[in-house]
Amino acid sequence: MAIVSANMTDRNELIARLTALTRDLVLIPSTESRPDERRRAVEFVANHLEALDGIDIQRHRSRGYESLVALPEGVDQPEVLFCGHVDVVEHAHLERYGSTVENGRIIGPGAGDMKGAVAIILELFRQWQSRQPGVSIGLAITSDEERGGTDGVRYLLEDQGLRCGQAIVPDGGSLNDLTVAEKGVLHVRLTTMGQTSHGARPWLGDNALQRLLERLQPINDHFMRDRPTHIDPDGDHWFTTCTTTIVKTSNTTANCVPDDAEAVLDIRFTPPASVSMIVDKVKELAGPVVGVQPMMQAEPSHLDPDPVFRDVTEQVTGRPVRTVRASGGSDARFFCQFGIPVNLSRPNVGQLHADDEWIDIESMAVYFEICDTYLRQKFA
Repeated sequence: MAIVSANMTDRNELIARLTALTRDLVLIPSTESRPDERRRAVEFVANHLEALDGIDIQRHRSRGYESLVALPEGVDQPEVLFCGHVDVVEHAHLERYGSTVENGRIIGPGAGDMKGAVAIILELFRQWQSRQPGVSIGLAITSDEERGGTDGVRYLLEDQGLRCGQAIVPDGGSLNDLTVAEKGVLHVRLTTMGQTSHGARPWLGDNALQRLLERLQPINDHFMRDRPTHIDPDGDHWFTTCTTTIVKTSNTTANCVPDDAEAVLDIRFTPPASVSMIVDKVKELAGPVVGVQPMMQAEPSHLDPDPVFRDVTEQVTGRPVRTVRASGGSDARFFCQFGIPVNLSRPNVGQLHADDEWIDIESMAVYFEICDTYLRQKFA
């Protein structure tokens, strides 16, 4: 894998800095249940920007979720905006957060999604504003992407009026996979009520949990109809999926019929389906005795990446770029709603949301070089 760099010492220093920044960020357990730690992760980024002259660091907060926008003074709409998030998924059984470096990878919760990428865009922003003060490049860091981005990127764009010419969001695809479309997303809560009774006399009650499980089956069967029989693990998986992620009841007694039940579905859908069409179908299949409440929702997105970014990626890596459609979602969708094109790729990562999540260090340096070369072309 080739890197366009004339100075190996500089490259080694860059790798060391990116590794240190990533590992420092991984140490912060910035999860949904820890608002103080999410705030601390945003503060970590702010602390690394304060030494820059001529930078306006704007701090925002929406419903307890911190975000940061750094812009050169006098620039309200940067030509290029780097965007990342510092929140990570919950790892309830972990007593402490941390990382190891093994076989050229940083391994730790949040390393791949996306604290390693945040380290890269933070360093890119810092270097560019140091060597070319006032260049029209911005940085946005949020702390709620894992729960949908409503109080992060959506808030910044819709409520604070943030705009840019081009967004770079290193939170999807891979080094040579450039994302051009993302599925729509719907998280929906299903609820039902029944009548409690003794477990030995179930005919005297109405089992809410059993009723809910019976209604889940036709919903899952419906969304399984278009799923291919054979799924290529290397394909883009451009078909609708429905996953039951939570089933629970407030009942904690083994010999008691539960009188309430709740389930959560994670539905990812492709065009021409829309959020309203999916919600209507779930309500129809759930029936009148089940309440249906949409939680997080987003329409399918077309990202319109810059062809120059694709060309630069091929130039730096020496390998062709694939354009892919993503099964997952990202904050890129909020930019698309305002007609802002997005470059969505990232270093090589794996085991996302697992304890042994990782990011490849060599590919971090390569991704840095891709973005740096792209910016040199734009601001030549």
